[in-house]
Amino acid sequence: MADPALHPEEPLDHHITEAIKEIAIDYTPDACTHCPDTNAITLTFDERGGARWRSTTRFLYGTFSSLIQCPRGNTSGLNFNIYLSSLEGDKSQDEIDFEFLGKDKTIVQTNYYTTGTGNKEEIHDLGFDISDGFHEYVIKWSPNEIDWLIDGKSVRRVERKENEGFPDKPMFLYASVWDASYIDEARWTGPYIGSDAPYVCLYKDIRVPATTAVPNSCDS
Repeated sequence: MADPALHPEEPLDHHITEAIKEIAIDYTPDACTHCPDTNAITLTFDERGGARWRSTTRFLYGTFSSLIQCPRGNTSGLNFNIYLSSLEGDKSQDEIDFEFLGKDKTIVQTNYYTTGTGNKEEIHDLGFDISDGFHEYVIKWSPNEIDWLIDGKSVRRVERKENEGFPDKPMFLYASVWDASYIDEARWTGPYIGSDAPYVCLYKDIRVPATTAVPNSCDS
């Protein structure tokens, strides 16, 4: 019999979703627009820098998804993304990521963190240009596994293993666009060129779990 502590049972309604109703904008609010009626969000990177939005509540497990069209043009140096984090900037955060690296618009990076420790990056060839149209990106987070899906196809699955860290803190849904060219001497996202600014990342049909929200603590 499987260890129930290692493989806790998951309620059947964890993966019921609903449209995101409200967001918080962490910085540069004039570079982010949210239209609740159409369930659409835009993030712009230009001379003001980038911007970041997040859900107003944390969730403990569930399915998170969005249709995303990344910016057109020469996006070298930029990082655009959708991800879960227990609290951005907290050095002990749990996190689950989709990250688009501006130097190559035909790949995406997945990663996850447990109590601030990541280094679990994987690069996935997409077979399409992320700026050519909308594609669906889904994170399914369960007590026992994480599944990353693109256009309905699983590209990575991680199962909880004994004596290995696994994200289990309640997390916000986040998205941002930012200049990451200073990281690893621009080897990660490429050098920032900026020749096609402003860069606009489009999100629509953003969905979050309908039943797994948890009360926000005072540090949120």
